[in-house]
Amino acid sequence: MFFEVKTDMDTDTNKKDEHQFKIMTETPIPRLIAKLAVPTTISMLVTSIYNLADTFFVSKLSTSASGAVGIVFSLMTIIQAVGFTLGMGSGSLLSRRLGEKDKKAADMYASTAFYTALALGAVITVIGQIFTRPLMSLLGATDTIMEYAVAYGNYIIWAAPIMCTSFVMNNVLRSEGKAAFAMIGLCTGGILNIVLDPIFIFTLGMETAGAALATLISQSVSFILLLSMFLLRKSNISLNPKNISFKPKTYFEIVITGFPSLSRQGLASIATVMLNTAARPYGDAAIAAMTIVTKVCMLVLCVCLGVGQGFMPVVGYNYGAKRFDRVRKAFAFTVTTDTIIMTSLGVVLFIFASHIMMIFRAEDPEVIKIGTAAMRAQCYAMPFMATNVCVNTTLQSLGKSVRATILSCCRQGIFFIPLILLLPKLIGLTGIEFTQAVSDFLTFLVSVPFGIWFFKGLKKEEKNIQNSD
Repeated sequence: MFFEVKTDMDTDTNKKDEHQFKIMTETPIPRLIAKLAVPTTISMLVTSIYNLADTFFVSKLSTSASGAVGIVFSLMTIIQAVGFTLGMGSGSLLSRRLGEKDKKAADMYASTAFYTALALGAVITVIGQIFTRPLMSLLGATDTIMEYAVAYGNYIIWAAPIMCTSFVMNNVLRSEGKAAFAMIGLCTGGILNIVLDPIFIFTLGMETAGAALATLISQSVSFILLLSMFLLRKSNISLNPKNISFKPKTYFEIVITGFPSLSRQGLASIATVMLNTAARPYGDAAIAAMTIVTKVCMLVLCVCLGVGQGFMPVVGYNYGAKRFDRVRKAFAFTVTTDTIIMTSLGVVLFIFASHIMMIFRAEDPEVIKIGTAAMRAQCYAMPFMATNVCVNTTLQSLGKSVRATILSCCRQGIFFIPLILLLPKLIGLTGIEFTQAVSDFLTFLVSVPFGIWFFKGLKKEEKNIQNSD
């Protein structure tokens, strides 16, 4: 399987590389980040919306069916963890290499990550198909939720190789500054998912299995469109198998650089399981309510993450090109913009929390009551999440893996896990509703000194370069 044909286009390719380098290192920061952030944000919003659409349509079946989406969501975060680790790791490395004008190394990182993701996704599929039912039980499914979860999870497991490789291609395109191409692939699949959901769930009577099949088909379409960007040379990066590295050092670099994503996504999966387990004594209504709140808040967070992802290649390129002044400007612009956005959306969400919950389960007052309280609790922490995202993104994009990993572990690991074990015992269901908000605020308290520490180091690095000149 080859993704590159030898032609006489080397000169044109070099011109494209130089043109892209100039764009990334000379375009005014606000305009450049906006150009990259808008398609990235749209991509993430559409992805989040189609995940939310699954929850919306399945919720019309029953409270137990709605809970099943939350159970399988933790499985999806495991798949995402693999894709994001390889995608973010290779993306961070290749953006810096492109900033250094080392395209051969950039191709190597991207190709290695792509085929590794394909292999690991296949492993997930094999293991998942063998142990589907025990896996759903481990993820927190109750007896009433189990059959819905198995039906939904079966198709998601088959989609693992496609999802893993799509995450890699998406991050590669964004990291080289081609966010619009990534948007086309993700948005087309997402919109298709929303269209297919009601057809498969209700018209064909497939219920939760129909929602999962719609996801499998839409993910396949996204994969094909993303791959076409490389086949048609819309990307400056090659995914030719010949570029695969067999040096352990390369895999180590990708995994270490992407380790914050692995930590974040892996702990998100564990956190979801623990959240479902903590909510289980309060019945299917509590699991369903927390599932809905998680999906809605993720939709809001996607706006913040989208701007952050638009900011990431800007930092990588300019750091590689030694344009530290632009790194600082990009950070200041992004954290200010994200804070304003998250504060505004938090206010809106707080006001309309009960109305949003009624959209999903108007016939279940217990779901509405629990979900409204949990959603409003999360709104208190939203203004602080912008700083968390921007500091984490900066550290990861520049290869500061240890600090980025620690910060990634805070939100749904270092703080969340002890809180979800402690707060429900102290204040019952209210503890479950407030756990994520408290964890987000504590993460903010760690992010601020980490950010200050980084920029002090950047200033020293800049002085060293000036002295050497």
